This record gives sequence, C-alpha cells and structure tokens, in this order.
Amino acid sequence: MSQMNHAPFRGLTGRVRAEAGNANAILAQLQTAVAEMRAENDRAIADLRRGQEDVVRAEKIGRIDASVAELQAELDRINARIAAQAVPGGGLQRPLRDADYSQAFMAHMRRGEVQASLTKGTAAEGGYLAPVEWDRTITDKLRLISPMRQLASAISISGAGFTKLFNLLGTASGWVAETAARPTTASPTFGQMSYAPMELYANPNATQQMLDDAEIDLETWLAGEVETEFAQKEGAAFVAGTGAGVPPGILTYVTGGANAAVHPYGAILTVATGLAAAVAADNFVDLVYALPQAFQANAKWAMNRNTLAIVRKFKDADNNYLWQPSYVAGQPSTLLGYPVVEVPDMPNVAANAVPVLFGDFARTYLIVDRIGTRVLRDPFTNKPYVQFYTTKRVGGGLLNPEPMRGLRVATS
Repeated sequence: MSQMNHAPFRGLTGRVRAEAGNANAILAQLQTAVAEMRAENDRAIADLRRGQEDVVRAEKIGRIDASVAELQAELDRINARIAAQAVPGGGLQRPLRDADYSQAFMAHMRRGEVQASLTKGTAAEGGYLAPVEWDRTITDKLRLISPMRQLASAISISGAGFTKLFNLLGTASGWVAETAARPTTASPTFGQMSYAPMELYANPNATQQMLDDAEIDLETWLAGEVETEFAQKEGAAFVAGTGAGVPPGILTYVTGGANAAVHPYGAILTVATGLAAAVAADNFVDLVYALPQAFQANAKWAMNRNTLAIVRKFKDADNNYLWQPSYVAGQPSTLLGYPVVEVPDMPNVAANAVPVLFGDFARTYLIVDRIGTRVLRDPFTNKPYVQFYTTKRVGGGLLNPEPMRGLRVATS
C-alpha cells in the first residue's frame, strides 16, 4: 500500500497501528474485488446491448458483490474501532469515578450481598443503578456498533422526558417613514416536540458457580451481553419504530408516514423515483439536489446491503460509477462524493418503500437516554442460573425534518 494509507495513524497506540494494518490489508482486498466486479459488470452490460444474457456471469457478479459488501462492512467496523481509540477517552477504559460504589455493585452481582454502600439503588427491590462507568461503557459500545447511534445526535436526561420548543418564525416587520407611527407587529409563535424514553431490557444469565469460581471480568461480560441485545432492538426502533412502546423511528416522519404531521416544521420530504418498485442512478442525483445546500456539508447516505448492491452498479452519463469504495484506510465508501452508511434496518427497494435516506442525521434525529441503567439480580426464577434483568429507558424522535430527504419508490 502507498505511504498515504498509513499517514493518518502515526503517533497512535500500538493497538491502533495494528488495527490500521488490518484496515490496509482489507482495503487492498476490497479494491481488487471492486475492480473485478466492475469489469464483469461492464461485460454483462455489453452482452445485454448485443441482446445476450450470461446467467453464469450474473451469478459471478452476485458473488463478487457479496464479497465487496463483507469487506466494506469489516473495514467500516475497523474504522469505527480506530476512531474510538484515537479520540481521548474513547477507548472505553476510564478511571473509576466512584470506586467504592462500583466495587460494592460488583460484589452484589457476584454473591447477592446487600451492602450499606449501595445507597443509589432500591435495596428492597433488589435492583440497583449501575455505576456511571458501567452505564457509560454500554452506551459507548452501542455507539460503535449501532449505525443510528453513530449518525444521530444523543442527549442524556434525568427526568421523565424531554421537550423542545421550535420557533415558527411568526415575527412580522415593515417599512416606515422617519416620523410615521410604529404599530405593534405580530409576535413569533412556537411549536414543541416531546421525546419520551421507552423501556429497553436485556436478561443475560450465568450460573452461580460461574460467578463464584471463574476469574471473569463481570463488568465486561455483562456489558457485552447487554450491548448485543440493546443494539439490535435500538437499531430497529430508531429506523422504523412505531412509537407504541418503542421510540418512533426516523422513517415514520417522512411524507406519508405515521408521524408525518407531528413535528411543527412538517415531515421529511421525499423524492419520487418514478419507477415501479425500482430505483435508477438519476434518482440519487435528484436526491442530492433536493437537499438544501446548507445541510450538505455533513450529509450521509443510509441504506441496507440489498439496496447498496443495486447502487454499486450505477453509472453516470460519462460511464463513471457513482459508488466509490474506500481508497484510504479510515475513510468510508462514498456515493456521489458523500459517505455511505449501511443501516441493516432500512427497507429493501419495493413499491412505496423509502429505502434510502440522505442528509445530516445529527441535525435530523435525536436519541434520548434516560440516565441510569438498572440491574435486578434474580437467582430464583431460573435455577441454577442467576439472571441479570437489565433495563434502560431510551427514546428518540425527529429533531428537524429540513436537513433530510428520502427516496420514495413508486407504486406503479
């Protein structure tokens, strides 16, 4: 690989340099696979123009495309880990800020001992608020593996909910002569949005003997078990959650969606494909120009792997591919020059679906974390296992529809 591929990682830790080395190796494989896929795709296009179709070649393109997807996904995961390690405090290893409480919490998790120092929990219920460090570790890990947490804004609250006011720009003005009267002008009006946390849970378990005898890092084990469940549930909710017991997903706020009329600024606007159950290259160009220029600096694409497989084959009028793979370790793939994020919970291309979002996600969607993860130690329900019923209240909702546009597939 060229020297430029290593430049962004100079001066970092040995672990980060090792990750960078892995990224460079995968990057080389990715670029080779992309070149092979494009060569085969060009041959397939030439065959179609001659009125021929090679089924074997189509299958080969599909296999190569699947390999490209896997390599790009692995590169994205490594890039996320590199970013976490490179940012001060991002390595998930922080000094304890409340050492006594953390030690007492872990002792209770191992043996169920109720200690006087556990004053932050509710001893009568057997449930205790996890230490700040443990709670933050879970949140940070979720941010690394959950696409919507990487994209959206997030805040932590200590109350039952969060309400934001929006200025509807109702202030009036007018021209007057030097000595003319100045009558009172209209005052601005305000709208509001409420973001209510919903309850998310995980329920990992371990045998009491495992907890007593094994020299395990209980904090790491619990965090790993919880993050897997939380990431899956959060990812689906932040994209398409109905709002009934789960946070309302970003797709419910697009024009025609269940929450299209909820926000004071209106719905997320969509661009129609004009094609029945299909998308075309020009649709993505239209989508870029539909987004106001003020929001394009931090704009990203979000789509699932199946949609991305279609997009990888698109070309412009000059026969250039619209999608470009990563050329430097640490950089994402791009579509029309904008970063692409694979979001598994986005819908496939289908009639009336919105399979693609484009815009500034951090200014569009807000995730609300209710401070405090609660853990209930339950050694009775499923003997000989000790269950750790873990709950956290998480909400989400539309922050501003203007920095986002969706691609709407035609129905017929």
